[in-house]
Amino acid sequence: MAQKSRADIRAGVHSRIRKKVSGTAERPRLAVFRSVNHIYAQVIDDKAGKTLATASTVEKALGTKSGGNVDAAKVVGKTIAERAIAAGVSSVVYDRGGYLYHGRVKALIDATREAGLNKHEAAAQESND
Repeated sequence: MAQKSRADIRAGVHSRIRKKVSGTAERPRLAVFRSVNHIYAQVIDDKAGKTLATASTVEKALGTKSGGNVDAAKVVGKTIAERAIAAGVSSVVYDRGGYLYHGRVKALIDATREAGLNKHEAAAQESND
């Protein structure tokens, strides 16, 4: 049997995640996609089939020189959180897209929390400590 490529494995993991993770109007899905050179984030209402907010390192307005690093991921995370809050979204379900919760993906998601998304999670963790 031929070995699977890393992309094939990620696609399988992503399909298993998507069976469980779904966005609603009250709590849309924040989907992350990363390539070698860029990172992309979308806030999606799966029930209505609408994208509510997007941000990526491809955008010139963000001012990132390179999109393939942790600093750029933090900028995208802060931007997507601000745009989601402006669209009336305060809580999201994170969809890491089959990627490990590490490096750029972790930096993006942590930046969204610092910028104000999912405040109830931070409050719950503080009360448990």
